[in-house]
Amino acid sequence: QVQLVESGGGLVQPGGSQRISCVASGPNFSIYAMGWYRQAPGKERELVAVIPSAGEAQYVDSVKGRFTISRDNRKNTVYLQMNNLTPDDTAVYYCNRRPGFLPWGQGTQVTVSS
Repeated sequence: QVQLVESGGGLVQPGGSQRISCVASGPNFSIYAMGWYRQAPGKERELVAVIPSAGEAQYVDSVKGRFTISRDNRKNTVYLQMNNLTPDDTAVYYCNRRPGFLPWGQGTQVTVSS
């Protein structure tokens, strides 16, 4: 079974940047779109960015111009570069494939101090 392992989160000041990674073990990584999701305490998990197997990435309005999703199919890895972070970006960030959702990984915590 494919496993999802997120990493790279941490504490960052407002206005700072962070890059997080997701490694999806197993075969056939390249045929799936991959999305980054986040969940803040007391809030629903939301999709923030998605990158298809081919084509342009898409972002929710709240992160457009600040976040960039990318993928390295050879490494089975999807990245999220986050710039100009605000406290509202504080959340646990998760990845998953689309379609064919997998069990969620543990996520990686991104905390933006105020």
